[in-house]
Amino acid sequence: MAAPGTDLLRGTLDLLILRALALGPNHGLGIARRIEQVTRGAFDVKAGSLFPALHRLEEQGSLVSEWGESENRRRAKFYRLSKAGYRQLEKLAIKATPA
Repeated sequence: MAAPGTDLLRGTLDLLILRALALGPNHGLGIARRIEQVTRGAFDVKAGSLFPALHRLEEQGSLVSEWGESENRRRAKFYRLSKAGYRQLEKLAIKATPA
């Protein structure tokens, strides 16, 4: 069983990823940049945390991915929210709202 802090961090990262992708599809580095912008630099998500989370969210059906070309003309995997992802974002956002 994961420690309570681990679940909190995973939920926070999931919410940040979903919020970043609610703005539109993006690739991994772009998602990390959006998270940094949205949090005003409070979160600097590293690849070792980001990509496992993206994979987990994709396996859960919250994200859909496809290969494309990034702004620097490199092959990149682009992620977007699925219908389930929008529902999960709504559910997580409600949980995160203080009472």
